[in-house]
Amino acid sequence: MPVRSSVRGFHCLYFLLVLFLLCGGCSVNPATGKKELALFQVPVAEEVAIGEKTFPRALQQMGGEYPDPRLNGYVNDVGRRLGRLSQRPDLPYTFRVVNDSTPNAFALPGGFIAISRGLLVHLENEAQLAAVLGHEVGHVAARHSVQGMQRGTLFNAALAVLSGVTAETGYGPLAEQAGQLTASLLENSYSRDQERESDMLGIDYMVRSGYNPTGAVQLQEFFYSKIEGGAEPGWLAGLFRTHPFSRDRMLANEDYIRVNFPQALRDPRHELRPKPFLDATAGLRKVQPAYELYEQARRLEAGDDLVGAIETYLRALEIAPNEALIYTGLGLASIKAGDLNPARRYLIKSVQLDGDYYQSHLGLGYVHLQQEDGAAAVQSLERSMELLPTLQGGFLLAEGNEKLGRKQKALELFRAVAEADPKGKLGRTAAERMRTLESR
Repeated sequence: MPVRSSVRGFHCLYFLLVLFLLCGGCSVNPATGKKELALFQVPVAEEVAIGEKTFPRALQQMGGEYPDPRLNGYVNDVGRRLGRLSQRPDLPYTFRVVNDSTPNAFALPGGFIAISRGLLVHLENEAQLAAVLGHEVGHVAARHSVQGMQRGTLFNAALAVLSGVTAETGYGPLAEQAGQLTASLLENSYSRDQERESDMLGIDYMVRSGYNPTGAVQLQEFFYSKIEGGAEPGWLAGLFRTHPFSRDRMLANEDYIRVNFPQALRDPRHELRPKPFLDATAGLRKVQPAYELYEQARRLEAGDDLVGAIETYLRALEIAPNEALIYTGLGLASIKAGDLNPARRYLIKSVQLDGDYYQSHLGLGYVHLQQEDGAAAVQSLERSMELLPTLQGGFLLAEGNEKLGRKQKALELFRAVAEADPKGKLGRTAAERMRTLESR
């Protein structure tokens, strides 16, 4: 009898849970109008808040924003036209070019979208760009990232951001939680159904914007060329890791265009617009050979060939002497080689060219610390932490404050790192430094 009673009780609880999910735990997909199960609701204002909090971090984690205001403005204009024609036109759509060689594009909740330098340089016309950005707008319109949080996969981190507790400027467990949410959103893989849905939505948006859907066909054929016979490593590590692609998906999109937009394929008012695109990306294509050398140098550095890496970075700068990211790579490689004076010169040059990338300031702060310039170190490290709070930045900033005699500030930072990384080497070292400092 007790066993039967407990089984009946379990079935009753299970039924009530299912009933709750079906009746109270639903959200509506704005793009399709379909009801979807959700463990908790994310209002639009909170969705936008998540995007606002995580987007700057995402850009920093992928090399920073590419420092070309004209190019970023062009991409933003194309993207926002598509967003205004989506099912969610009132979102604050923001589009940026991220300074990463890996071919990629991503969308965060609330309409915050980026395309990488490494993908943009492979495109040939504005219609192809619109196909990429329209696809990402489709993910936003259908709330695909939010669906993952609603199903509970990012539940705890999302709640922390929604509550606003991660708005603090210091580094600690809460800031670490926001960083984890950013990384999780970037790593979130879409299902094949979500990819197909975003493909079709993106095609709808680009046709409404006056683009020829041939651009989407060209894009899909280009993607297929990257997986036919074995995908290229760079594409596997980027776009295709989170956006699964297949020949069936390409053919389905071609059928969708043929059935729904046959007139747009032939209508001269629906354009591919190659000239505006090529004009806007001319500078990017000019420095592409330098970035190929930059990636070669990074591979040499990863293989501990620092001499070869530094020589290759210098060759890259001969082609593109004003690319800040290449100076950053050269400066960090020089630190590894123990050459602090040239490292300082390269990193200062990087900051002069682009002061909005955390790695440049982090490296420069480390050099200043090693050269006993505490004030300069703190200034560089504070800027690094403003751009992207990191454990390493927090630890080095604590050391800088200790050098300046700011005991309480140093203790606060060491404690934050120790709490954020209690089992890690840096966290344990921070705890030891904190105890030593407290005993003085």
